[in-house]
Amino acid sequence: MQTTRQINDLPGPRPWPLAGNLPQLQPQRVHQDVEAWARQYGPLFKMRFGRTPILVVAGHELVSAVLRDRPDGFRRPSITAAVSEEMGGQPGLFISEGAAWRNQRRMVMTALAPHAVKAYFPSLVAVGLRLRQRWQQAARDGRVIDLADDLKRFSVDVIAGLAFGTEVNTIDGGEDVIQRHMDVVLPAVARRSLALFPYWRYIKLPQDHLLDASLAAMTKAIDDMVDAARARLAAEPERRAHPANLLEAMIRAADEGDSGVDDAAVAGNVSTMLLAGEDTTSNTLAWMLYLLHENPSAMQKAREEVLRVAPDPAAFSIEQMDSLDYLDACAQEAMRLKPVAPFIPLEALRDSVVGDVQVPKGSLLWCVMRHDSVSDSLVPNAADFKPERWLAGSEQPVNKHVSMPFGAGVRTCPGRYLALLEIKLASAMLLSSFNIQSIGTTSGEAPQELGGFTMSPIGLQMRLQHS
Repeated sequence: MQTTRQINDLPGPRPWPLAGNLPQLQPQRVHQDVEAWARQYGPLFKMRFGRTPILVVAGHELVSAVLRDRPDGFRRPSITAAVSEEMGGQPGLFISEGAAWRNQRRMVMTALAPHAVKAYFPSLVAVGLRLRQRWQQAARDGRVIDLADDLKRFSVDVIAGLAFGTEVNTIDGGEDVIQRHMDVVLPAVARRSLALFPYWRYIKLPQDHLLDASLAAMTKAIDDMVDAARARLAAEPERRAHPANLLEAMIRAADEGDSGVDDAAVAGNVSTMLLAGEDTTSNTLAWMLYLLHENPSAMQKAREEVLRVAPDPAAFSIEQMDSLDYLDACAQEAMRLKPVAPFIPLEALRDSVVGDVQVPKGSLLWCVMRHDSVSDSLVPNAADFKPERWLAGSEQPVNKHVSMPFGAGVRTCPGRYLALLEIKLASAMLLSSFNIQSIGTTSGEAPQELGGFTMSPIGLQMRLQHS
């Protein structure tokens, strides 16, 4: 009979009185601090936030087992849902649990299924061409491009068109209220979820007033989207039988009243899709382009493949994108090294065992997503950017299970196909249309990782020349 340990029996960093390990963590690089502890204490250890013990799970097999025991065995921490609700957020797919999650999941999966995304592909190409025009003008002007900002504009325009049927067009300098305010909201959720004391309930700092303004602006933008969709449904009754996008499908379900979806879920999933679709894809793209620029041989192979398979952005086809195997491998390698979700916090819904550790109901877990994926014992020369690892017939194939950029189990990210398609389309457009003079920071040093709700590169700028 195997002996099990208790969480308090595990090794871990020495906590401070009352505050636990929080004073030892830097909010903007908390993921790196916990990763360093994982290298020191192993795949299972404990840390404390205040007086609350947290089980840290770092080995990929252990993490996978935990993620696959969702939604029945584990959920997002209730504190995250509480913070979101306190900020006025509605329960979208990311936060919802149980029956509410299952009801919403069906609709979201249908909207983001490959066949639905393929039907939307011509519009996705149009967004890509708008981004090319913006970058062509920057090249003519000799202007430095804020890479993260432009890629967020691209991602917002894509997801707004696909999921909501809305022509936002932030790329051409249109109203960027959604993007601008999302950049305030997401870090605030992460910051408040880790706070030792909810000071904002008693006194508000300037950052809290800014958050309130951003939340109000986002609420108005989302309400406008919903009102526009309801107007389309009223003007074109046939849309109710055949909704053209996720928002219309959700409104129809909410109006029927027996789907488990209400108006709050509609608003929640609008914000969830925008928040998740903007940050994750744009940050992955930025990291991938930076890593390609830092590895000229990989950049050359990617460019050669694009010029051979998909040389003309105006004529891009879904079949061409699906054939960009090396570019797909570049995306997979970038996500292995720079996952936009380097950790996933969870809460146990029942008594369970993780590895050899007893996990009582209500316990908090911290799943480290970048531990085994950058370990030389599991990935040869793990720190190197080698897209060839992911190609069929590779001499040193990577164990694909060590990297889980979209999670695992039934709560795997429903937008993974769209995300990879966006990444390939935007990078293929760039490689076919421009010569990259530089991608980097003004200091010339490697970009720092900014931790928050997602992990993003700080200060990446790009200069382009026409090819």
